[in-house]
This record gives sequence, structure tokens and C-alpha cells, in this order.
Amino acid sequence: MDTTTHYRAHPVLVQTPRAQTRVRRTQCVGEGALADTDLEGRNDVKIRVDRDVLTDAVTWVARSLPARPPVPVLAGVLIEAQDDGTVTLSAFDYEVSAKVTIAADVTESGTVLVLGRLLADICRNLPSRPIDLVTEGSKVQVTCGSSRFSLLQMPVESYPTLPTSPEPDGTVEGDVFTQAVSQVSIAADRGDTLPILTGVRVEIDGDKVTLLATDRYRLAMRELTWNPVATDASHLALIPARTLTEMAKALGAAGSVGLAFGRAGAGDGLVGFDAGQRHATTRLLDGEYPKVTSIFPTSVDTEAVIETGAFVEAVKRVALVAERNTPVRLRFEEGQVAIEAGTGEDAQASEAVEVTLTGPGLEIAFNPHFLLDGLGVLGTPYTRLSFTQPGRPAVVSGQAEAEGVADTSYRYVLMPVRFAG
Repeated sequence: MDTTTHYRAHPVLVQTPRAQTRVRRTQCVGEGALADTDLEGRNDVKIRVDRDVLTDAVTWVARSLPARPPVPVLAGVLIEAQDDGTVTLSAFDYEVSAKVTIAADVTESGTVLVLGRLLADICRNLPSRPIDLVTEGSKVQVTCGSSRFSLLQMPVESYPTLPTSPEPDGTVEGDVFTQAVSQVSIAADRGDTLPILTGVRVEIDGDKVTLLATDRYRLAMRELTWNPVATDASHLALIPARTLTEMAKALGAAGSVGLAFGRAGAGDGLVGFDAGQRHATTRLLDGEYPKVTSIFPTSVDTEAVIETGAFVEAVKRVALVAERNTPVRLRFEEGQVAIEAGTGEDAQASEAVEVTLTGPGLEIAFNPHFLLDGLGVLGTPYTRLSFTQPGRPAVVSGQAEAEGVADTSYRYVLMPVRFAG
């Protein structure tokens, strides 16, 4: 018997206007201007830095450098040696800035600009000995033991001044911040058709932070608490998801991360991140985010609780035979869920996993990659799936115990692929 199943085009969660969205270009302090004129002529630098310290610093700063800089100097890392025994490394591409200050033996203070990614590659491959950076004419000599590199200086006077970061409005635990961003950013759009959906919407209300993202096919929302400077704090920002993810990964290892939201005349159009001696800013996306919270179902007909690890592995195995843009089918019955993929003359696979079902059974189909994205960031031993109807959005959340309650601080809404007819 021909078991071929036909699917309609993947429905969307959110209808959004096709209005042009752009990165907010609000003027910040010194934007577009050349570096301070007192840097000109101060290119004599002589410092010695611990190899691991310099490698860590330059690698972090270089992560924000553009792959294809519109202006050559934007591929550089600015190195400023101070008389107080500190060295500041910074990078800025008019969208994202990064700055870190480290301790060093400074014999001659000054400022130089060199290719950032090249310097990072060199430092990572040097032996575990102190690194000397010394300017000689138009070159910067990098010496570590018997290894010696000569880098061309770039024109410091052509480098733009970094934006002034807003004052911190509060702090959040580093590990919590990293997890929250990873949970939400998976749902942000990766294309350029609707730029506004490439961002993560961050809303601050007192000590509550709500992160939200959607690409119209799924929606992720995470709620957490932070420590605001003002108890009545209220902010709304749309941060590019890719940049926010990179910042969370780079800064999340710190005990806490400071978040700073701009105000008129004080870094408006920017959001700042601080962790120890690391500081970064990014411009916000400009535009009105679609109202999507109404997508969350107000009632539930069927709920299924399943062990997360077993469910993930089963879906991965069955999805091996699912061709591109074809779903995996989940048939929930008392005590188990049957996971199937493939139809007709194509390769087919099926597997059953134990489940605790409340309510009537149902059959539903999902994009396997979208489903695995949500399951992969839950971070809980068990998964709760809540359904209304097979053609309506399903809600994925986590819980610590099989007989426990759902942790609704993170909810992942997934639009099913509808069966024809």
C-alpha cells in the first residue's frame, strides 16, 4: 500500500511587514571621527606581556573584527600602552566595539595599530614565554623566545574613535546570561529577508528580563531575573542575535555580566556589556518588533512528558532518512510516542520512546531540525510538550523530574507541518 503523505507548505507563526529594517545608526561620541590627534606621532611602544594574557586578550578583541572590512584600518587592533603599566587592546567596525585592559611591563608608552587576526594567530602559536612588542620604524616587532615576527604598522590617525559605552544599568549572572541567550537566539532568523527578525528582543521591567526571538516558524522566550541599579528599571532593545550570542559566549564565563542600555545623549542606540576588564558595545536594530506573545496557547488539550536525552537521540536517528524540508511524524499514544520519517518508496525509519501522556493521543509533524534546536537548549532531564490541536503551535518546556511541574521560564513554540486534507 502506498503510504505516501503529502504536506502543505510550512505555515508561519507570525505575519510581518516587509518594511525595510536597518541597524540603528544613531550618532555616538566620536563616531566616524579619526582617532584623537594626540595619538599621532606616538608610535614608539615597548612592552612585555605574559603570553597567555596577551593571547586571551587579542583573541577576544579580534573576534569582533569584520571578515571583509570596508576600510583596511578596521581590520586592525589598536594597542595602547600606558605609563601605569596597563595595555588596552580595542577594535571597532562602526557596529560592534570591543575593549580589554591587561597588565604589562611598559618601557615606552604609546599607541600602535596592527592587523588583529594576524596578531591573534601569531600569539596562539608562540611558546609559553613572555612576548615583547617593540616598534621599529614602520614595523612592530613581536618576539617570544627565538620566534620573531615583524608586523606593519597601520595608520593610527585613520582609526575611528570607539563609542562611549552607556553606564551599566544592572548585572546578571554570567552562566544564566549565556544559557538564556543560547536558548532564545536559536529562533532568530538567519536570513536577510526580514532583518528585524535577526534580532533578540530584550525587555527589562524592574528585576525581570525577558528575551524573545522568532523566525516566524518557531518562537523562543526566556524569562530571568537580574540585579538592576534602579528598582523601576524599564528598557526595550532589539539586539542582533549573532552579536548577542558571541558576547554571551565570550563574557559568560565571568561571575557576572553588566548590561548597559543607552539613553538620550548618553550612548543612545547602543547596548553595552561589561565583565571584569572586558567591555563591548553593539548597535541596536531599529524597527518595531511584531507582537508575538499572543501566539502562546491559552489552553492545553494534551501534554506529554518524555526523557529529554532519549527523545533527542531517537529524533536524530529517525531524521537520518528525512530528506530536506520533510518532517518527522510523532504519534502519541498511551505510554509511548512513535517517531517516524520517510514515506512511499523512500527510505523509512521509526522508533518508539516511553512517554507519560495526559489527554487524548494525537499525531503531529515537525521540522526535525527545529525540534532538535529546541530540545538541545532545554538543559533539563525531562521535556514537556503541550498541544491543543495537531495543526496548532506546540509548546516545548523543560522539567527537572518526571512527576514534577514544567519550568516555564523557558518556552519554545514550534509550528507543526500540517498534513494535507
